[in-house]
Amino acid sequence: ALETDLPAADRIIRVAFGTAAGVPDPEQFFGDMDTVQNRWKAAATEVLVAESGGKIVSSIVATRWGSFGFFGPIGVMPDLWGRGIAKTMVASAMDRLNAGQVRLAGLFTTPDSPLHIGLYQQFGFRPRYLTAVMTKHLSAQAGPRTALAISTYAGLSPAEKPECLGACRRLTDSVFEGLDLTTEIEAIEANRLGDTLLMLEGSKIAGFAACHLGPGTEAGSDACYVKFAAALGDASGSDAFENLLTACEAYARGKGVSKLVAGVNTSRRKAYEKMLQYGFRTNLLGVAMLKPDAPGFNRPGVFVIDDWR
Repeated sequence: ALETDLPAADRIIRVAFGTAAGVPDPEQFFGDMDTVQNRWKAAATEVLVAESGGKIVSSIVATRWGSFGFFGPIGVMPDLWGRGIAKTMVASAMDRLNAGQVRLAGLFTTPDSPLHIGLYQQFGFRPRYLTAVMTKHLSAQAGPRTALAISTYAGLSPAEKPECLGACRRLTDSVFEGLDLTTEIEAIEANRLGDTLLMLEGSKIAGFAACHLGPGTEAGSDACYVKFAAALGDASGSDAFENLLTACEAYARGKGVSKLVAGVNTSRRKAYEKMLQYGFRTNLLGVAMLKPDAPGFNRPGVFVIDDWR
């Protein structure tokens, strides 16, 4: 898609999701969240559109995080539903992911729609565990106090940033070979979408969290959204993950928002249980579909936050 196509691509996704949800004004679905335009700015993300009669009628977003890729959201104008457009769009998105030589592809979809699950199964995806998108409401009382060594990517000097990105890649590579969040971290800083929190143990990065904050981002008003986070998964991984949650809450509170939003696949048992214990409650459930039909990094003992929406 060209940059000039992005408003139409964004509108189509809002209208499609809003119509499916039955809201009175579908164009206002997602509120002041941005689910398309900022993603287009990330180096490894593409927005694809389809035209009919000179008008854009469908859009889909395809994202690569190194060896892992996913697509979504996808939208088709409601008056054209049932004509095979979605299937064409998914095929185009898969072409992009395959061209990027991903080893694992995933998506997030509604678990109670045979239509959606059936569509994606035609491309070799298989449904696995549920993904819980969770919210912790932050009260006005004092937040967690921590002596953790927390820094931010934006706070690093230009000379320090390449080394930091390398350390983050080593952490994600230990989760799934080739998983790489560099483009997300850089896009968050370049487009002022929030910040990436870095949790240090000595000179080692024990965890990081790529966060969106406020309107015009994937968080929306009065929210901090953890788009991706990972913590060390060794014997001390649970403690490292809890410390990372504490850092995210402290960051959100420091920015004056009242909601901390994060998604986790329920196959990551310890991470999911820890988020429940920490006060997160599920507000949206999706099912993670994967190709090939393998766990990837959705498995017990992995301390990762993401949801692939």
